[in-house]
Amino acid sequence: MSETEIRALITLIEDPDLDVYDQVRQRIVSLGDEVVPILERAWEVEDHGDLFRDRIEDILESIHLCGVTERLIAWRDGGGMDLLTGALIISRYRYPDMDEQKVKARLASIRQDIWLELNDHLTAFEKVRVFNHIFFQVHGFKGNKRNYHAPQNSYINEVLDSRTGNPLSLAIIYQVLAEDLNIPLRGVNLPNHFVLAYLDEDSMGGLDVGQQDEENVLFYVNAFSQGDILGRNEINEFLEKLKIPARPSFYTPCTNLDIIRRQLNNLASSYHKLGDDQRSGELERLRDLLGKVKDNDL
Repeated sequence: MSETEIRALITLIEDPDLDVYDQVRQRIVSLGDEVVPILERAWEVEDHGDLFRDRIEDILESIHLCGVTERLIAWRDGGGMDLLTGALIISRYRYPDMDEQKVKARLASIRQDIWLELNDHLTAFEKVRVFNHIFFQVHGFKGNKRNYHAPQNSYINEVLDSRTGNPLSLAIIYQVLAEDLNIPLRGVNLPNHFVLAYLDEDSMGGLDVGQQDEENVLFYVNAFSQGDILGRNEINEFLEKLKIPARPSFYTPCTNLDIIRRQLNNLASSYHKLGDDQRSGELERLRDLLGKVKDNDL
């Protein structure tokens, strides 16, 4: 469709007949990102009223949500192999103009600082101590205990800016960096919490993350608590306090799809607590694209 035809279509946005507007809206949304600059310019025209601007804003939000949905589906259908890509898609939901290269550059800078302190002779515990020192002491990351349920704790671009996050977002960044450094740390989907498992490299073989056995886990790392190292007993004690029976998934790594689904669930819950049911509903629908919520996502 030419720009002239798109402009003609946009003039119908103010039509008082809701059926006409609905058809126009659907047609414009179907055009996708190509129509966004034209809509933004139309919004700025001074002789248009509030109804026109409100409807343009609604259409722009719908186009943006459709784009996020399409990218999330493509990531899912591709196997969700890259955790960072999945997390950036979720950040894009709230921050459509986010500079992904800036996010990646910040991660690369932290990775470089950790890499400079590592060597092949370090044990698994020593590697985690080096990682923790650079990540928490040098770069200042910490858990946001004061404002735990705030939505910004779940968006990794925000967490990189503020250096504070929730257990899941900190673990996502921790895992992304660890993967780049060939350190075998993968997320574990505990109920009401999220930790990382350090896997035994010698016993991993060619198994996928979801196929890893508990015997392959050397220890656990709590990214929300300055990288504290935990054993199975600490996981048992945590579950006992919650009065939740143990199950294998509480001790073994989960998939990237599980991680991003939980991230979406956290965000839906955060917005619900704020009374923003529109965003909460949108995020629940995005979450359900990756499968229904699991008990330990809560």
